[in-house]
Amino acid sequence: MGLIHIEMFATLDLVGQAPGGPEEDSEGGFPFGGWQAPLLDEVSGAQVAAAYEGTDALLLGRRTYDIFAAYWPHQEGGEDDDIATLFNRIPKYVASRGRPELSWAGSEQLGPDLPAAVREIRDRHEDIKVVGSLDLVQTLLREKLFDRLDLWLHPIVLGVGKKLFDGGAVPMNLELLEPPAAGATGTVLLRYGLRDGVPATGDMSAPDRGV
Repeated sequence: MGLIHIEMFATLDLVGQAPGGPEEDSEGGFPFGGWQAPLLDEVSGAQVAAAYEGTDALLLGRRTYDIFAAYWPHQEGGEDDDIATLFNRIPKYVASRGRPELSWAGSEQLGPDLPAAVREIRDRHEDIKVVGSLDLVQTLLREKLFDRLDLWLHPIVLGVGKKLFDGGAVPMNLELLEPPAAGATGTVLLRYGLRDGVPATGDMSAPDRGV
């Protein structure tokens, strides 16, 4: 069975809406589209590039797919050639309730039973990356259909916008897989793995707390 890795960019108040550009997602009158751009640095750029190593399939929501399909097929030979070559070569699976035009080579729409469809592609591939696609990510979190969450936290607070854990998040345990790594702008990569069970509770005055 393959692994599903979520690549997510968020603010300190966990807004994940439209990091990439003003036209990405203005739903709800969101005024901060493109908030990530001023915070990019060499460290976070290298982290993102490294995160795609070994990827053999993309799992995308409809909005992210449309953005990618309009961009990456035209980028081979350019500055982002390695990622463009990878994305253009591997299969792309699209979660959509509508009938999208899947013009990007290697694209396939998932069936209406999203959890079942995701489990099926998990059996076909070793390393599946979910990029952006906030609505899809919330479904995967709710169904616990992921293995790793790469969360880039950016040092800004927006106060409005769609949040990472909106939409019926369920209790879950995560473990930090490696020490946090920050770039010059203060953006921090937190790499978490999904653990079994639900969060435990306790008494802060218990003897083993040292209180």
